[in-house]
Amino acid sequence: MEIRNARLWAPRGARRWYIAAGTLIVASTVRLALHPLLGPIMPATAFCIAAALVEYVCGLAPALTVMFLGLGIADYLFVPPYVNITYFDRRDLILVISYPLVTLIVIVLIERLRREQFRALLLASVAQSRYEMLLRHDNERALARRAVDETHRLLRHLAHHHDGFILIKALERTPAQRSHMGKGGAGALLQASEVEPGPLFDSVHPEDVQRLNNALWPGSHRVRLRGAQDDEHRLINCTCERFTTHAGDFLVLRTES
Repeated sequence: MEIRNARLWAPRGARRWYIAAGTLIVASTVRLALHPLLGPIMPATAFCIAAALVEYVCGLAPALTVMFLGLGIADYLFVPPYVNITYFDRRDLILVISYPLVTLIVIVLIERLRREQFRALLLASVAQSRYEMLLRHDNERALARRAVDETHRLLRHLAHHHDGFILIKALERTPAQRSHMGKGGAGALLQASEVEPGPLFDSVHPEDVQRLNNALWPGSHRVRLRGAQDDEHRLINCTCERFTTHAGDFLVLRTES
């Protein structure tokens, strides 16, 4: 996979140039401190190390700047005759050829490694994002499949227990559920007090109707129902079940017998 942004691994801004300038000053100071001991030996080694460090931290442009400035400082201060830029001999020629060649090889290798490292990080980020998208899609499919299964179960339940069906109550979705369904989803149309009566709803005692409208939950209930032969209400054991479908959450109350 071609990742063009891999070349943009280095930081941007003035801070990297401040780091490059500080590194160049430190390298010059260290070489000056060692000059009485080393003399003309390895005049540009400190600047080669400085350029490599700057390349690793700040990128290609600051490293090349440190390399060329280090070449001038090394030739001016640490190659005999010292502090004389007009004289050019074999030692100056060796420095001008060897130092940029070695430093460029090191810089190019570090630049290539840093780009590959940044490319690997980008690929890892892309893979992580795609993995999270796949997980979200799998979760959405699982929720949709569960809602469809619950809808089918609700329809089978109503058909099987039609004679004992008392009422079905729609529950209001939470804000998170409504946003998941979308503004145009069917769940946004449901109200907390919406009740659909069943065949036995008219036989329920009015006080029990009021109680069920205000406090209905999944589980067992005892409801007073009027008999078919007389007007006397009798306590009947009922069962309330909850169904979560794509259209909303429903409570279905039916008789146990």
